[in-house]
Amino acid sequence: MTIFSSRRGRMAAALAGIAVSALALSACAGSSDSDSGSTDAATDELISDITIQLSWIKNEEFAGEFFADSNGYYTDAGFSSVTLVPGPSTSAPELISGTADFGLSDAVSTGAVVASEGAPLKIIGTTYQKNPFTILSLADGGNIATVEDMIGKKIGIQDSNTALFTAFLSANGLTTDDVEIVPVQYDPAPLTNGEVDGFMAYLTNEALIVAAEGFDTVNLPFADNGLPFSAETFVTTDDMIANHPSTVKAFLLAEIRGWTDLVNDPAEGARLAYEVYGADLGLDPALSEEGSFAQVDLIVTDETLANGLFTISDELQEATIASLAGAGIVLTAADLFDLTLLNEVYAENPDLIDFMG
Repeated sequence: MTIFSSRRGRMAAALAGIAVSALALSACAGSSDSDSGSTDAATDELISDITIQLSWIKNEEFAGEFFADSNGYYTDAGFSSVTLVPGPSTSAPELISGTADFGLSDAVSTGAVVASEGAPLKIIGTTYQKNPFTILSLADGGNIATVEDMIGKKIGIQDSNTALFTAFLSANGLTTDDVEIVPVQYDPAPLTNGEVDGFMAYLTNEALIVAAEGFDTVNLPFADNGLPFSAETFVTTDDMIANHPSTVKAFLLAEIRGWTDLVNDPAEGARLAYEVYGADLGLDPALSEEGSFAQVDLIVTDETLANGLFTISDELQEATIASLAGAGIVLTAADLFDLTLLNEVYAENPDLIDFMG
């Protein structure tokens, strides 16, 4: 398998270790909470050197950050230096320990640590309006095009994704008795060699790889079938939001501009990944470009077209909370989301809302 094809393992591994991470962070979490709100606007100075913890390797998934860096948007926003740290990581350990100022994560991983330990983290925006999880199958095999098509089929599920898959079943009125769960890893070989009828995958990763190998693929996306939640979310601490709002707003401003470039030129975003920022990773240019274009479909929705990139409607927030509850993560929207500063960025820069060139 190439390094590109293994990328989705970060989220599953994160969920498997989230309880351990949360316990390790609990002492730090308390100190951050106690400082929240202690600084007023008069002492809010821009943090000029920031660190961004990425959730995975420097591939096309972070092309918006690559554009923001290479086109000078971070500098324009007032930052002297911006360090992009590759994962895999949920960003929670780095954010709470103070080794990162912002992180790229997902609602499931962040929600898990907030719910289990009360970690002082908030989602301040999201790149993907739709999560990229799917049940991948072959047209001449399982051919799973609807939820009902899963019934009686062998579905390859990674151990750490069992709770998420169970939530997907529950959201569609099914239980684990309706399918045969087959434990797998992240290599989709069990699907292509016929060991399973379906395979839990990423639309922007394994689904593309299997298709590139010449197979006629079928996808059953979670986001379109009862389990929507935001993914590729921007996360920071309560302390950063309360005490350094100018830094948060500058970060969001630069990111919006970077991701606007990606939406309008995904091929260049892919090139930045395989030729520049991830040049030492041996990324496949064709797959990087295909992945870059595929993620645009997860970014551009009626919501973002109307309100701007990274926005999360009340409906999507509640849908995310409901999805997390199905996986045993119980929170309110206020526990997980704070879009106040993103809203301020758009109020101050309304031209950014129209991001389509």
